[in-house]
Amino acid sequence: MADPWLTIIGIGEDGLAGLSDASRKALFNAETVFGGERHLALADVGSRGRAWPVPFDASVVLSCRGRPTTVLASGDPFWYGAGAGLAEKLGSDEWIAHPAPSTFSLAAARLGWRLEATACLGLHAAPVERLVPHLAQGARIICLIRDGRAAGDLARWLSSHGWGASAFWTLAALGGPREGIAEHRADSFLGDLGENLVAVALEARGAPGIPHSSGLPDDLFVHDGQITKRPVRALALSTLAPRPGELLWDIGAGSGSISVEWALCGGTATAIEARENRAANIRSNAAAFGLAHRITVVASKAPDALAALEAPNAVFVGGGFDRAMFDAIWSRLAKGARLVAHAVTLETEALLGDLHQRHGGELMRVEIAHAAPLGGRYRSWEATRPVVQWSAVR
Repeated sequence: MADPWLTIIGIGEDGLAGLSDASRKALFNAETVFGGERHLALADVGSRGRAWPVPFDASVVLSCRGRPTTVLASGDPFWYGAGAGLAEKLGSDEWIAHPAPSTFSLAAARLGWRLEATACLGLHAAPVERLVPHLAQGARIICLIRDGRAAGDLARWLSSHGWGASAFWTLAALGGPREGIAEHRADSFLGDLGENLVAVALEARGAPGIPHSSGLPDDLFVHDGQITKRPVRALALSTLAPRPGELLWDIGAGSGSISVEWALCGGTATAIEARENRAANIRSNAAAFGLAHRITVVASKAPDALAALEAPNAVFVGGGFDRAMFDAIWSRLAKGARLVAHAVTLETEALLGDLHQRHGGELMRVEIAHAAPLGGRYRSWEATRPVVQWSAVR
């Protein structure tokens, strides 16, 4: 790489002593050094140091383009650090990076944990609900958090959600002379660490956690009765075939249960719901599952709302499907995109039958019955409304 103007350096709590020769050289030659106040003090850069703006803004670094510049970040700058945010705005010949061990690596090394089997989360600027998909008996999780007070908030949240018995480690200033590690139980942690920057590690003990399968229990969702019920939702998700990184349109989303389960598989979802009270339920469910960053709620009516949206990889329509809706959706789908529509009325069922004849795909009718008391000691089958599903690939 020919003489890049920007060097991104990972620095640990041991400061200059832990830096490579290449990092020291870049620091020595830099006209401007960006970093947090703690980083600048560790590197002893004096008047050349410029503290990050809050919130972080890469444009302050780009304003130095062409001049010898260094950026300091904690540990590995490309793991919840500023590295990727800068690199994506630069040509590959403009920058070079010298990472240090990440906080996750140092924490795992202190605790003797297999890092590849440990969930590593950045909660310093994200809600604690991001933990929800990762919580399971015995799960090991390392979290970057904002400060010592946030550690107390996290312990209280764990306790209030059935995980109070979890082992809970606070890890401060890892790799430096002020390093401190303490083990607690989440429900007895006093949360008295003040403003010290810390990471937290936990070994989950308590509630069973959410299943990692399609068709979560209906009572996990806030809803007003407008929800794709568990067995039918499992069928819909199986047909939608979610994959990480893919985008779903969930039209007439109701409670957003389809969007939530899609996002749990690693995708993103746009939930379109005309009724504001239901849109509020979707937001609440997305937040409760730690998925607010993966689910966008559009409080508007389809098909009009679809024109401004990014084209999806898959579409689910749980109700209100008609010819105009089909035309608006089908015209936006790229080759290979999937459409799944459900019908419970005879009119929509007839439309799905016609679309199946014209466009192929798969058409099925599903009838589900649950055992219910009939009288005395007897039981009988109580049938739900049949659901017709049409699915097709563009």
